[in-house]
Amino acid sequence: MIIAVYGKTFNERSAQVVRNLSGVLTEAGVDVVMYEPLHDFLRSMPELFGKVKGTFRGYESLPSDTRFLMSVGGDGTFLSSGMIVRDSGIPIVGINIGRLGFLANVTELDLKESVGKLLAGELAIDERTLLRLEAKGSLFGDFPYALNDAVIQKNTTGLIIIHTWSNNEFLNSYWADGLIVATPTGSTAYSLSVGGPIIAPESQNFIISPMAPHNLNVRPLVIPDSVVLRLSTNCRDKGFTLSLDSRSVECACGTEITLRRADFKIKVVKSASFYATLRHKLMWGVDKRN
Repeated sequence: MIIAVYGKTFNERSAQVVRNLSGVLTEAGVDVVMYEPLHDFLRSMPELFGKVKGTFRGYESLPSDTRFLMSVGGDGTFLSSGMIVRDSGIPIVGINIGRLGFLANVTELDLKESVGKLLAGELAIDERTLLRLEAKGSLFGDFPYALNDAVIQKNTTGLIIIHTWSNNEFLNSYWADGLIVATPTGSTAYSLSVGGPIIAPESQNFIISPMAPHNLNVRPLVIPDSVVLRLSTNCRDKGFTLSLDSRSVECACGTEITLRRADFKIKVVKSASFYATLRHKLMWGVDKRN
């Protein structure tokens, strides 16, 4: 069995976790391939525990028979790992050395136990919906997809107006600081911070969440993920920022974009149920009356 190890945080703590993980995998008889920049960083530090079969730099060089990809970091690293696996169907395991971690929810303390359960086939796998962005030009290269959200955001202190259509039916003109279109996975990310609802991962919906809307009667809206959204902007400045997860580009005002459900999904290995994760991460039940 081949398991890929990916990480983009290069410090002493991450190095120790990766060394421990590599040792656990090697001891279990797993062949380890490692993200090349991470491997190069580890080579500059004390000897790596366990053997590494090879390295990879991205989607094209990841062995096709890789069984799992283990993402070591936080949710940002997990999102980046989606660009590594893409539509290959390789499940991602998130090992959290960050802070909150809704996606990366295996802790370094549970590493050996979780790897044992993973290899024994005792951990469930979710399939997560992605957004696909379409626009003139190649704004995000050959991977115009987002696991969490697509965000339009103003560049200056002035507001931005975002005209929105759903399946060619006019929906609304949002006068706001920006607009977030989130997947169920992204419902616990940026959308949540602006008052959007939490949606279970298996829900077949998208969330439209305005950022600081200038109309108090405008609220987040949940729509089916079967619709196609079209968005166009008016702004006082020359342009706006468009983001897919952690990647951003600058766009000229008036640029029209289309958002739809991607034709493939990302597989995510679960170490705990979604609701257990909510209770733990959001501290539900801390109230002493419970």
